[in-house]
Amino acid sequence: MLSEVTRLLALVSAPPFESATVRHVEVLLLQPQVAMVVVITSAGAVTKRVFAFSAPVDPGLANWAGQYLNDTLTGVQPGARRVRQAFEDAALTERERGFLAALRPAFVELANEGQSLYVGGTAGLLETARAEELESYQRLLEVLEKRAALLRIVGQALDPRRPFVRVGVELEHPDLRTLSLVGAGYGVANRTLGAVSLLGPVRMDYEKAIRSVRGAASELSRFVDEIYADN
Repeated sequence: MLSEVTRLLALVSAPPFESATVRHVEVLLLQPQVAMVVVITSAGAVTKRVFAFSAPVDPGLANWAGQYLNDTLTGVQPGARRVRQAFEDAALTERERGFLAALRPAFVELANEGQSLYVGGTAGLLETARAEELESYQRLLEVLEKRAALLRIVGQALDPRRPFVRVGVELEHPDLRTLSLVGAGYGVANRTLGAVSLLGPVRMDYEKAIRSVRGAASELSRFVDEIYADN
């Protein structure tokens, strides 16, 4: 929507996994020797991991694991110490701990997940490009292939107190020095979870860009506040 309104490149960073908590866990038997773990977080992310075993899995054990993980991990951040304690609880039987140990990589990988960056409007940006800007946009497309680099750029520019504007050399990236970045952070209470940004030529309409990112950030803040409040 932002890219359609402004004809600029829209960048939205999603809340990092470490800012979310476990909302629900499912342990499903796909086949007698194949189980799938599904984890849903408070930020709405869904991860799935399939595990193969050398022998058939007791359906009762799989059902118990799903209930146990829900009871112990709901509301807990993936990287918290309580996750490790849940898998190593001395009160569990050796059989239960062995089965949970096999499923544990699903939660380790969840904790190690990085922040996602969503990009929209590349085609529209190129449609409005001037001849002298094509080389800059070509370099931009190369940067887009490295989402981590863009996340760092947005993170460095982010000002949680107000919309921010970074022009040319202020972006501190050699391939973006003829472009401008306008953005605003979103989140809950005093906690910033991500940013809504627009990237385009230095000649962009800054007033419209600032108004657009501020409105989008406000709506995202309202949305995530409802999700985090419910979870």
